[in-house]
Amino acid sequence: MECVVLYTVREGVDRSRVMETYPRHKAYYEAFHADGGGLLALGPFQDPDPGGSSMGIFTSRQEAERFVAGDPFVTEGLAEPRLLEWNAVHLA
Repeated sequence: MECVVLYTVREGVDRSRVMETYPRHKAYYEAFHADGGGLLALGPFQDPDPGGSSMGIFTSRQEAERFVAGDPFVTEGLAEPRLLEWNAVHLA
């Protein structure tokens, strides 16, 4: 079963801190994906809520938990992750 991670920027976090952290986040997700970490897709929503939000899709909850545990957006206290197991139906 796949897992979706929804990120919301924590209340009171300045957007400039998010942008300063983004290069570390990008390097982290690129390395995670390159190492076969089960990351299928991720990115921000086009019209996020005022707090800012994004989503990642992973091959399993275990991979999602592993990703979140090391993501600079989370480890530096900028984003609150919510993990949801997803019974996706893939249409070829």
